[in-house]
Amino acid sequence: MKDNQTTSIHNLRRQISELERQLDAARRIAAGLSAITKTTELVQEALDISLEVAEADAGSILLYDADKDKLVFEYVVGEKAEELMGMELEPDQGIAGQVYQTAESSVSADVSKEKAHLREVGEEVGFITTNMVTVPLKSVEGQPIGVMQVLNKRGGPFDEHDVTLIEIMAAQIAAAIETARLHEEARLATVVRFIGDISHDVKNMITPTMTGAETLQLVADDVYQQFDEGLEQLTCPDSETQQIAETMAELRELYPEMIEIMLEGCNAVQQRMAEIAAAVKGIVAEPHFELTEVVPIAQRVGHLLAVQADKEGITVSIEAPHEVPTAMVDAKQIYNAIYNLIFNAMDACEPGDTITFRVKGQSEGEFPDGNCLILECADSGSGMPEDVKAKLFTDDAISTKPMGTGLGTRIVKNVVDAHGGTVAVESEEGVGTTIRCKIPLHPPQT
Repeated sequence: MKDNQTTSIHNLRRQISELERQLDAARRIAAGLSAITKTTELVQEALDISLEVAEADAGSILLYDADKDKLVFEYVVGEKAEELMGMELEPDQGIAGQVYQTAESSVSADVSKEKAHLREVGEEVGFITTNMVTVPLKSVEGQPIGVMQVLNKRGGPFDEHDVTLIEIMAAQIAAAIETARLHEEARLATVVRFIGDISHDVKNMITPTMTGAETLQLVADDVYQQFDEGLEQLTCPDSETQQIAETMAELRELYPEMIEIMLEGCNAVQQRMAEIAAAVKGIVAEPHFELTEVVPIAQRVGHLLAVQADKEGITVSIEAPHEVPTAMVDAKQIYNAIYNLIFNAMDACEPGDTITFRVKGQSEGEFPDGNCLILECADSGSGMPEDVKAKLFTDDAISTKPMGTGLGTRIVKNVVDAHGGTVAVESEEGVGTTIRCKIPLHPPQT
């Protein structure tokens, strides 16, 4: 009788101890996640706490990506974390896929005996799994959003108490992930509205400029018509009248180009704002390829930026040394790439420097040595150090300008990539920089 009481008390103490452990785990993970709204940070913190509480060596959280229809290793803790991060599985593949499909937990005391276990994943990264618990991550509505795996418990296999504990943590993690996603969606909605307001304001600000330019052109045309009619009525114009006529002729030649630059610049701003608003909403337009003469595009950009360059004492010239074949490109994207190439070059130049933009084409041969359009921007500016040059057309691109973001070079790289092209840079500090983009005359096969 006494032995039975002792055993009952021991079991009760064990249950209380396990309950305290579960409550402590729930408290710790709730405290750790309550202040986090970014999903990536949330997943990392949650998994770290979970493994510490479960006394396990490694673990991972796989979330379902609806766009890819894959289970993706969003975060991994363990010695092979870097190799596994971002790896994708079919949503019905392995134990993870099995748990995701059934929404029921799986306990593997010895994974070597599990038929569903994907041994090739561990073999690929050189990681040995001995035991594992896989639990589903569910939304508030009970729909699976991914799975959590806890591997290699120290001191023996996972017992039922471990599984209960991991399921409690998984439920909190899933709820926190959903909350973080809602935060991100709400933030994005706010940004979308803000960008929409800015786009509307920009349009309102630009409209008077466009209207003024168009009105100025009409007035100028009318003034010149009256001037010509008055000049024709003079039977013998004197030298002063002739001098006025010559001055008016110079102005007559200049003002249409200036008005065209103003209108084109305003239109470009409106189009770019529309693209930004669409991109924030997640709508990124696919390239629209059509046979295009690129030299006129480069000339328009050159005329637009030459006004600002002249004020800064910089000379901008557009060259097409030979006949350039038409290319199957997206004219708007090519315009943006050329604009950013020249504009970035201007930032690296000082009064007296030059920028030469060349457009060349090679119809014969195979890309990239032939069958390509070449856009080359060469400047005599300050050049760039090796560390900046090495990162120029990567995601780690940095700017040498105060408050600069390096966004211009990323825009160029995105345009070149969209056309299946290549980009290279040559630069020497104190000498200048040449950026050369090669684009196939025909779009890449998709």
